[in-house]
Amino acid sequence: MKRITTKAFGVVVLAFLIAHPAIALAQVVPVKAGDTASRNGNPVREGGSGDDYLIGADDVLAINVWKEPDLSRTVPVRPDGRITLPLIGDIAASGTTPRQLQASIEQDLSKYISKPAVTVIVQEAKSHKFNIVGEVQKPGSYVLTGPLTVLDAIALAGGFRDWAKVKSIYVLRPGPNGSRSKLAFNYKKVIKGGDGAENIQLKMGDTVVVP
Repeated sequence: MKRITTKAFGVVVLAFLIAHPAIALAQVVPVKAGDTASRNGNPVREGGSGDDYLIGADDVLAINVWKEPDLSRTVPVRPDGRITLPLIGDIAASGTTPRQLQASIEQDLSKYISKPAVTVIVQEAKSHKFNIVGEVQKPGSYVLTGPLTVLDAIALAGGFRDWAKVKSIYVLRPGPNGSRSKLAFNYKKVIKGGDGAENIQLKMGDTVVVP
């Protein structure tokens, strides 16, 4: 197998990042929790993070209780998956969507205030991560900030080391009951436009392995 030099790969990565500037940033853009407006005396909810987003540990949530500034705050999700709020104390956040958590908080607060209106926004999404290990410049865990493919992951990790087996890369994907599926990725074939299907979109918990 031909040796792929760091310089040669750097040219490919640079061209890729120019074509995909959002990947070059590789960061979470915080969503600011705006004040809740009112219409005819009733609260109007602002849109939060997607309704299908599952909250996890390390996420930062902006909790806004309408007309209750003392109850509104920004809180991190602890490793145990819970957050702490005034009046209601600890409440489970991990594994719920913003809308589900919003409903739970409203239900708990209704014991103390009349008809609470709550907005939950994921201000910093840090829980959705993937790993990349092996013969790359910067192996480790990365935040899954949006749609990312295997090729994107390699670029984020700084490209290959000199002796990476670029035809034998694979993705380990968690499955039910602790199982893992193995998805093949041939860098040379994909970069030549041969099989785009191999350049799969990564999911939370995936591990990209570069032998």
